[in-house]
Amino acid sequence: MTIGQYLQPTVKHLRVERFVHPDEFAEFKEIGYSLGLDHVESGPLVRSSYHSEKHLYSGRPLA
Repeated sequence: MTIGQYLQPTVKHLRVERFVHPDEFAEFKEIGYSLGLDHVESGPLVRSSYHSEKHLYSGRPLA
């Protein structure tokens, strides 16, 4: 799972309501692992492909 911060690309896009502190992202990561997720990347600049190459060949079927 990836958890990241929305960043407003231009003034024509939705505004950022608040910036999430990195400590909160660390908590989200721990919650993900406690729920049984195998891979959790969580941080303000994390995107859906963030470090995906590390998890691509984990040796387990995806489904």
